[in-house]
Amino acid sequence: MKISDINVSSKRIDIEAKVIEKEEPRDIITKYGQTKVANAIIEDDTGRFKLTLWGEHADKVNEGDKIKITNGFVSTFRDELQLSVGKFGRLEIL
Repeated sequence: MKISDINVSSKRIDIEAKVIEKEEPRDIITKYGQTKVANAIIEDDTGRFKLTLWGEHADKVNEGDKIKITNGFVSTFRDELQLSVGKFGRLEIL
């Protein structure tokens, strides 16, 4: 899948992209306990998209990394679409 193909109803997203921006990870408390989160922007040859990195991914992924997401999903937060890996997805740094 390419970034230009992602929309609000996209499920089971498999994509390779480059991380072009990444915020510093921050600690938050969710209903599941304390974790880290960081927002990033990924890019491929068709566009850019917001990626939310949770837990260990918030620390491991860096600007400039090429990543592969398997079984990701799209959600809306504050009226903005964002891609997440979730507990059934996988993220690897290539």
